[in-house]
Amino acid sequence: MRRHPRRGEAGREVIPATGTPTLRGAAVGRGIGIGLMYGLWKPRVLGAWRVPASGPVILAVNHSHNIDGPMLMGTAPRPVHFLIKKEAFVGPLDPFLRGIGQLKVDRTSADRTAITQALGVLQNGGVLGIFPEGTRGEGDFASLRAGLAYFAVRSGAPIVPVAVLGSTGRGGRLVSALPPLRSRVDVVFGDAFEAGDGSGRRTRKALDEATVRIQERLTSHLEHARRFTGRQVKLET
Repeated sequence: MRRHPRRGEAGREVIPATGTPTLRGAAVGRGIGIGLMYGLWKPRVLGAWRVPASGPVILAVNHSHNIDGPMLMGTAPRPVHFLIKKEAFVGPLDPFLRGIGQLKVDRTSADRTAITQALGVLQNGGVLGIFPEGTRGEGDFASLRAGLAYFAVRSGAPIVPVAVLGSTGRGGRLVSALPPLRSRVDVVFGDAFEAGDGSGRRTRKALDEATVRIQERLTSHLEHARRFTGRQVKLET
């Protein structure tokens, strides 16, 4: 076991890394993601340099389409270990997703195995990908679960907000459930920030306060990304 290098109470805590997905597996997943995402669509990646080149980091991604996770895996500058709902681990997808370093999580309960593995990824200096809304929806960060704040505060890892834009809208002619082939999808990385208040507290109140700070930063980044890419939300009339 290794100690987390960051400051604060969370940084001094030792987390067992048993069963932690390997970086090699995630690197294989990144390679597959690069081939598929750039082969099927035209990703435009903006601000990837904002992702720290080394050390633990959490990528917080909006989630409005099933390709958002694979798109980030193929465009992020570092291999990503995603927390993925257990329902996706069916049939041959189970060993495949595990093999490329992804983490299965039961969203209906406090999944201790998934929590330990995710903290192990961060302890080992890896990149953890999280959909903070918990499930696919509008992708606007309007409703955040407490999991992101928990991992950020407990590990001390910085959060990098990510906006995936262009994955929703009209479907393709060949597969209506997917964006049109060779269409542009924007992936916009924001500035890294710390979720905690510097006190090292991990009380319920501290996590609630961290969740509010996180939501403000993620929403602000999404609004900026929409303006910057010209993908403003169209208001209904």
